[in-house]
Amino acid sequence: MASISGIVLAVCSCTILPLFTGIYKKGSGLGPATTFLFAGPGINILAIIYTAQVLGYDLGLARALAAIGLSIVVGLSMALIFRNDQPKGEFKLLSSGEPKPRWVILGFFTLLILILVIGASALDWLIKLPIVYMLTLLVAYLAIYHFDRDEITDWGLETWDLTKKIFPILLVGTFFVGVLAFFLPPETFAPYLGDNSLGANLLASLMGSILYMPTLLEVPIIGTTFGYSSGAMGAGPALALLLSGPTISAPSLVVLWRIMGGRKTLVYALLVVMMSTLAGMIFGALAG
Repeated sequence: MASISGIVLAVCSCTILPLFTGIYKKGSGLGPATTFLFAGPGINILAIIYTAQVLGYDLGLARALAAIGLSIVVGLSMALIFRNDQPKGEFKLLSSGEPKPRWVILGFFTLLILILVIGASALDWLIKLPIVYMLTLLVAYLAIYHFDRDEITDWGLETWDLTKKIFPILLVGTFFVGVLAFFLPPETFAPYLGDNSLGANLLASLMGSILYMPTLLEVPIIGTTFGYSSGAMGAGPALALLLSGPTISAPSLVVLWRIMGGRKTLVYALLVVMMSTLAGMIFGALAG
């Protein structure tokens, strides 16, 4: 289930972090949580369609299949490696005594996800703003009439704590990555990504793990900046970059370091880079 979650989410490596943090801290298990973390940005249906239309249907299909498969492999690997070090759930959900109807909980979280997805979408503000406003009113209605004061207070405190942990680091990290990209633009590495060798695929995966790629922007970056559309970039490195780029970035890794610790973050990053490289090698060999 976690591996196909990204189909309905239009998120990048940074906007997936609040959702991942909630799942991870609730004690869902490291495996499903990291599968969701990989799949969320990787299997965005809009990005898959856009990839197929601009870069070719073969690359679009390869991206979809590889993202689903690799998210499961990464999640299982994380669960196996850290099987004796599972989170116990730091967030506590307060109860008012009576169990709430299932539709209340489901509706509440669905509305919050819709606000995230629509708010971060490329829709015109004249369309986006009224929709987000109505969704916010519905969230407020559920919060006022179906949750007690202690639950609302707890929700607010956890939201503020998460904001303090994530927002400053994302802001600073994205700024420094932008500065790095200015002085060392991606075009610098384009000549080294023209074949399907191990080095080219590994370099593409490593670059993807550092660069911050907003949702859908990875397609023109790979097609134009790196020259895949003109034949300057190999098929394997293109897929490797499509897999690692939207999934992790330098700012998101710094935040993950604070959320789940240095060891887990390092292993997760290595798994993403290794699996993306392997997928690129296989696709490059098949594509010729």
